[in-house]
Amino acid sequence: MAKAKFTPPIIHDNETGWGPTGIPEQFSNMPYQPFAKSDRLGKIADWTGATYPDRRFQSKFLKNKYTSQFGVGAGNQFAYFHDEDESSFQLVDTTKVQRPMFQRSKFRPNQRNMRGRGQSSRMQPQGMQQLKANKMQNRRFQNQRGRGRYDNKGQMKNREASVTVKADWKSIEEMDFPRLSKLFLPNIKEPEDLVRCGNLELYDKSYDRVNVKNERPLQPVDRIFHTVTTSDDPVIRRLSKTVGNVYATDSILATLMCATRSNYSWDIVVQKIGEKLFFDKRDNTFDLLTVNETSNEPPVDDPEMLNTLALEATFVCNNFSQQVLKTGEERYKFEEPNPFIGDDEIEKMASVGYRYRKWDLDNGIVLVARCQHDAVMHGVNGETQFINVKALNEWDPRVSVKSYSGGIEWRQKLDSQRGAVLANELRNNACKLAKWTVQSLLAGSDQMKFGYVSRVSVRDDSNHVILGTQQFKPTEFATQISLNMDNAWGVLRCVIDLCMKQPDGKYLILRDPNKPLIHLFDIPDTTFESEEEDSSDEGKDEDDN
Repeated sequence: MAKAKFTPPIIHDNETGWGPTGIPEQFSNMPYQPFAKSDRLGKIADWTGATYPDRRFQSKFLKNKYTSQFGVGAGNQFAYFHDEDESSFQLVDTTKVQRPMFQRSKFRPNQRNMRGRGQSSRMQPQGMQQLKANKMQNRRFQNQRGRGRYDNKGQMKNREASVTVKADWKSIEEMDFPRLSKLFLPNIKEPEDLVRCGNLELYDKSYDRVNVKNERPLQPVDRIFHTVTTSDDPVIRRLSKTVGNVYATDSILATLMCATRSNYSWDIVVQKIGEKLFFDKRDNTFDLLTVNETSNEPPVDDPEMLNTLALEATFVCNNFSQQVLKTGEERYKFEEPNPFIGDDEIEKMASVGYRYRKWDLDNGIVLVARCQHDAVMHGVNGETQFINVKALNEWDPRVSVKSYSGGIEWRQKLDSQRGAVLANELRNNACKLAKWTVQSLLAGSDQMKFGYVSRVSVRDDSNHVILGTQQFKPTEFATQISLNMDNAWGVLRCVIDLCMKQPDGKYLILRDPNKPLIHLFDIPDTTFESEEEDSSDEGKDEDDN
């Protein structure tokens, strides 16, 4: 067996210097990079040119650690040049990438190192001002996400639902707002009046001349306001035997039609009996007005505070709607009397007129609804016009960062810039104003009267003054606030069709308190009976008699 044999390579010893004594023939035509014995070989595989992955850790000493002592120009023969680049090349997308607002900072503290010593001291105050401005901008961006719904740790607070969902409730369907906003039901025919009840007082036009310099105190009015639900209405019970198959009130219909504009939770009870649907409200719901529901900085989610503000807004609206009328004069009377008052309540009854109207929604769906007028007024030619009277209340007029009213003080802007005040209210109370507009359109009102009512003192929620009024036609105001009635009818028809497909029973429509969607629950027939038992039994006895 032959033994392994090792042939040592030929070593060329350079006795006079360092490095090879000659160049092999195969490398004779290749470029040569001069180098020194002290040069480091760490960059032999650095194709990116970055010594460290993170350049933040480089220092002036490490920057030239692997640089040849012969200079940068000595290695130009190894530089890469692309000589065959296409001249027709163009960048397709030249738009700049939009950064979030909290990253749009023109000032960087590290830029101070790039300035000379003479400029550094001169530019420092301006840089500090820019830094402060950026911090304020970041705060405003965070506030736009919804102030009042985040705690001190930045975690979102969950709103409470208008009713507690129980374990035995069966979820049937969820309707999200993006899908509802795409629904349309055009070409709805004009409604037909079935019954007209109640009597109305005449509007006092002297309130049209009220302004900030000529304000009037808001006076409490001792009058009775009825908010009877659908199934307890004796007129609807009478009509349901012969006309229609879907029954509701204007406030319930407006809530459904403007569902996509709402932020707070609400619920509607639906009863399906045979081929008929009854949309009802629970006790103490839909009776109070919301305050700054759609504001960028809504009131703090404190149930006690929200309830107090809602009571104040409802108090202001009810009293204003009766104070601006001419009391003691003969009222405009409809064909039938008010169905909700007794003989001892006639003198204290608020001015109200009810119109029970019928809409044909095609495919066998006939809607019967109770609509409402607040007063009457004489037109330009002396004709009688039906109007709805509402009030907007200013409850936090302080012009400051913590002001929830939007930073517009009515006493300073109402007379000179009323459009700006109204635009601010449209932003903060978009849902409430849209519902008022839908109710006026359903009732066929000729005009809408808005009153601007403010507190006498910021801390006193019981004393108010009237600072001005404004009048709109419902159709024109709907266009101004981008209210599309075709979409409103489409949302309503979608809910009706969904409920019509269900078997007989009781159901609940619930607006999710924290997500933009609506739930439909199948609930037991005995749900909410403790709230409605007494009133429903009395109504049945009167109807039977």
